[in-house]
Amino acid sequence: MTAFRSGFAAVVGRPNVGKSTLVNRIVGTKVSITSPRPNTTRSQVRGVLDRPDAQVVFVDTPGLHKPRTALGARMNESASSSLDDVDVVVAMVEATGPVGIGDRMVLSQSVRRVRSSAETEPALMVVVNKIDRVGANSVLTQLASVAEAVDSVEPAGGPPVPAEYFPVSAANGDGVAELVESIVTRLPEGPRYYPEGMVTDVAEAFWVADLVREELLRRVEDELPHSIACRVTEWEWPRVRCEILVERPSQKGIVIGRGGNVLKEVGTAVRRQMPDGAFLELFVRVERHWQQRDDALDRLGL
Repeated sequence: MTAFRSGFAAVVGRPNVGKSTLVNRIVGTKVSITSPRPNTTRSQVRGVLDRPDAQVVFVDTPGLHKPRTALGARMNESASSSLDDVDVVVAMVEATGPVGIGDRMVLSQSVRRVRSSAETEPALMVVVNKIDRVGANSVLTQLASVAEAVDSVEPAGGPPVPAEYFPVSAANGDGVAELVESIVTRLPEGPRYYPEGMVTDVAEAFWVADLVREELLRRVEDELPHSIACRVTEWEWPRVRCEILVERPSQKGIVIGRGGNVLKEVGTAVRRQMPDGAFLELFVRVERHWQQRDDALDRLGL
């Protein structure tokens, strides 16, 4: 009889590298919101891959970046802490550009986390994403550059960290099955951590608030996404009330739209993703400098 394997895999990378798209692809349904905007993911989201032979809990994380706000600092802390007590570290970079400072920071943190975990011995999987956007020669060049960056992480002259490299396209699924199989083989024998059929541990209220923010990000101007926060303030099914926070009065008008058209579009799009019969109320409120205020971040659960 084949042993059942289970464990946790943290997916880390800089903003917009495709972490949420990869987790959604692996799990087979949307458990994390996505958008072309950087820093769409603001907190850890767990997606569960449940198979007859294994259960893998993927931890989707905020993009590691140079923070300019208290929110940014918390997001970095959330991403870094995801590397604690996991069985596999999945470090992602893109195939579409050179290995930059942000990528090196991600790789460095990942390598050092593996080096410092002699007891748990997490595996390091390095994923080069978005191979569908470049040619085969570019992919090979990028793989070589990434491997060089991993091997150069201090301490210089120390033993290299064993890493596996996977060129993938999270968007169309190329190479993802091979990545998943390798992750499963590196997991220890263990029990299911979540019931069969459960794909995420995200609370419904949190999920609805994130859906509202996702739909807003598709419609607002470039400077506004970071200033938007959403939270469900009332849940008396089928009535759900979601509050949208912005930082300036001028932003409130943008979010509402002419004649309320933006809010109407957002509400319609989100209700399509909720169970039938849901009644979603959206309200917009100005809360100045919420990104810089610990009390506001605590209240928002960020």
